[in-house]
Amino acid sequence: MVSQKTTVVNPSGLHARPASVFVKKAMEFESDVTVCNVTSGSEPKNAKSIITMMALGMKQGHEIEISAEGPDEAQAVQALVELVESGCGE
Repeated sequence: MVSQKTTVVNPSGLHARPASVFVKKAMEFESDVTVCNVTSGSEPKNAKSIITMMALGMKQGHEIEISAEGPDEAQAVQALVELVESGCGE
């Protein structure tokens, strides 16, 4: 398993559009991918589900942890951390 912490930079947090961009990217990988909101103390949630991603309530400045387990786990975590740090296209 590979995991890495990062900080949400979007001024509006990971609301519907950036969360959907995140989920779409996560689905490109074979590995199981989870995200937890470290700031709010959430449990790890499935990063390939828009419903669970929205439920995490990730706001600007929140620290999150992205984890992956599977054949492409390192690539998945790296790509998703880069996506969050780039603002998910916003």
